[in-house]
Formats: sequence, structure tokens, C-alpha cells
Amino acid sequence: MTQDLLSGKTALITGCGRGIGKSIALTLARAGADIVVNDIDQDTAENLAGEITDLGRKALVCCGSVGSRTDVDATFAKIKDKFKHLDILVNNAGITRDNMLLKMTDQEWDQVLDVNLKGVFYCIRAAAEMMKEQAYGKIINLTSVTALTGNVGQANYAASKAGVIGMTKTLARELARYQVTVNAVAPGFIDTPMTASIPDEIKQTIVRGIPLGRAGSPQDIANLVKFLSSDESAYITGQVISCNGGIYI
Repeated sequence: MTQDLLSGKTALITGCGRGIGKSIALTLARAGADIVVNDIDQDTAENLAGEITDLGRKALVCCGSVGSRTDVDATFAKIKDKFKHLDILVNNAGITRDNMLLKMTDQEWDQVLDVNLKGVFYCIRAAAEMMKEQAYGKIINLTSVTALTGNVGQANYAASKAGVIGMTKTLARELARYQVTVNAVAPGFIDTPMTASIPDEIKQTIVRGIPLGRAGSPQDIANLVKFLSSDESAYITGQVISCNGGIYI
């Protein structure tokens, strides 16, 4: 049954205060997992934790930036203290600092790479230490269709998300000996707070190019992450799975 799919499991979802991350956190909780809520905004994280406990699951709030090793180390220390184990890591946290290449600043480049790529490295390294000891783990990295196609004004974002794909494939090979799977999900155009600022005319143009005729929802991504988090995906590792309504086939 769905509510028993992840029973007894503990999952950390980074950047899960809103949008895709929030949908993933609630979906995994409904499937039986206890959730480590990570976000940079304390109030947002606390509100989500309340929703998770209302579902009958345990929630641990760990605020901080995944781009800070100090923050990541503090998060994993709290996980070890409260839960003693971590079964699922979903690297969802991500930011954009869009600009054309000739106008992009060093700071805009560094900020995006620190969170979107270095943050994934920090979290996987810490999680792998725990998962190795228990000889079990599921790691799911959120990349982007932009990593596969590129996008004007997003050299930093596309590079960071392409790096996540390379890391996914490499670490799937390294961690397989410990029965830890590593996969990536590449969303297409999804209705989230991050895309809410795009002008309606541009949104309509994008949607017209999607074979299924609609933007994706955070729940579409969460459903795929739930599958990859479960033992139903036990023989899947090192894969990049697009969830994009058929765009950019």
C-alpha cells in the first residue's frame, strides 16, 4: 500500500520549504517516511514540519544552506542524534542568478555553483558515510532539462545542473558496492514559485511546445522521486530520468 511504501525510512529533502521540494517531502511522508526538513527559511521549514507531523510522521527541522559545509555538517549531526540512520537523500535545493554571459558576475557564478553543485557534493558525501555503514541508501538528485539543452542567460545554472548529472553517474558506480543507488530527475517546465515570475506570454509559448499541452506540477516530480526512493526501484542506478511532458524529446 502507498502509505507503507517507505515505512521505517528516514528521508532528507534539501530546500524543501516550497515548490517541488515541499511536494516531495509531503509525498514521502504520506508514503510512510519520517522527514528531515531542510530550508534556509526557518518559518517556512517549521510550517512544513507541522504538516508532516499532522500526517503522523516525525519531522526534524534543519535550517541552513547546503552550500555551507558547516551547515551541512550540523544537519547531519542532528540526523544522527535523532534518527540514527538516513535511508533517502533528495538533493532538491537550488537557486538561479540569471544573466547573459558577458554581464554575469563572478558572484552570480559562484553563488549558483556553491548551492547547486557543491551543495550536492557536501550532502552526498555526508550521507554516503551513513549509508555505507547500513549497506543501504537511495540518493536522488534534482537536475534540469536545462542541463541537457542549455538555456540563454543560464550558463551558471546549466553548468551546475550538468555537473549534477556527471556526479550522479560517477557516484552510482562508486557507491553500488554499498547497495546505495544514485539517480537524477530532470524536470521540464514546472509550475513553481521559481517560474511564477515568468511573463504569461512566455509561459504560453513554452507550454505550446510541450506535447502533453501543459506545464508540469510539483506532484509530477514528487511521484517519480517517491518511486526512486522505494525498493521498487532497487535495480535502477546511475540514470537521469526526464519528467517533462515530452518537451525536448
